[in-house]
Amino acid sequence: MADPLYKIMVVDDEPDLEPLVKMRMRREIRSEMYTFVFAHNGIEALELLESEGDVDLVLSDINMPQMDGLTLLEQIGEEESDLRAVIISAYGDMKNIRTAMNRGAFDFIIKPIDFDDFRVTITRALSHLAKWREALESRDKLVTLQNELEVANTIQQSILPTRFPKTDEYQIDASMEPARAVGGDFYYVELLDDSRVALAIADVSDKGVPAALFMMLTRTLLKGALRDNARPGQVLENVNDLLHEDNDTAMFVTLFLAIFDPKLGTLVYANGGHNPPLHVYGDGSSDVLPMTGGIALGVAPGFSYAVHTVDLAPGDSAVLYTDGVTEAINGDDEEYGMERLHDVFRETPGADARQGNGAVFNSVKTFTGETPQFDDITCLILHRNPVP
Repeated sequence: MADPLYKIMVVDDEPDLEPLVKMRMRREIRSEMYTFVFAHNGIEALELLESEGDVDLVLSDINMPQMDGLTLLEQIGEEESDLRAVIISAYGDMKNIRTAMNRGAFDFIIKPIDFDDFRVTITRALSHLAKWREALESRDKLVTLQNELEVANTIQQSILPTRFPKTDEYQIDASMEPARAVGGDFYYVELLDDSRVALAIADVSDKGVPAALFMMLTRTLLKGALRDNARPGQVLENVNDLLHEDNDTAMFVTLFLAIFDPKLGTLVYANGGHNPPLHVYGDGSSDVLPMTGGIALGVAPGFSYAVHTVDLAPGDSAVLYTDGVTEAINGDDEEYGMERLHDVFRETPGADARQGNGAVFNSVKTFTGETPQFDDITCLILHRNPVP
């Protein structure tokens, strides 16, 4: 019988977790996708890592006797580079989670465990590990920095959603095209427990690898803050305070966060210094969403972010974008500007999310022609479906 494709270690002092994982993951275990080994604290985990020798992924609780998860992460970072670690937290403790990320954790899972999210997180972590191993195997063949950045681009793109919620009530589409091999823009989409959906778009102040790293940290903190609190203003306040801690590089990120309720058709949002999105009406006309006065995240702690609510009627869209769209330059040194963005939807009234997103990118590329792209271009569109 062939060996399982991946070996996963679960480290947790709760005795009920082992049989629960074996039961909920029995299909993957039987098909030999994964094999699981279990430890009850960090010391047992390190002993198993030494004896097993081929563990690919460690899923570890933070609070455990003898050796906690944060100490285990530190030990793994010193001893093992060819595996990935994911933290399991029962408390939604963002400071501990942030410490874990700084010590090398790839992602985190909140207790009680949602096994759909559990599977997605495992898949993403192992995909990242596979790409890392591929990069290691081919590093002797890499002769330029650009080759390495292309690998980084693949990893970065893997965290951006490519499949979006689509219901009878609404649809979403988004895309990001970095100016360099890696970029500082990102978008985020998450279904919340009460059928609402969270949407975010962001732009880091720098470019290249530093911006990409800051972007990944921001995304991680945003994901955690949304699990604790689905109020946009409070989420931005929490992420801002955490980003400001130990921010020696003085980087910052503009971030727009909205929560859409498909039952009410309301879009509740807070804006951290980002470009104001468009409210596009069913007839193709559009307005800029009212500003809320928020500053970019990471600049100063303790800032409050005001919240605003708009109604999206059936057939309306919310168009989120970064300044790579409106500040794109053509060969005559002209900026694309807001008026051309409004024109996109005047020319395609009633466009759904995918059509609208494609129309924005086509319009920008037609405008810039052969002029090199100097900034990341990102667009996310939420479209409320017309009433049949």
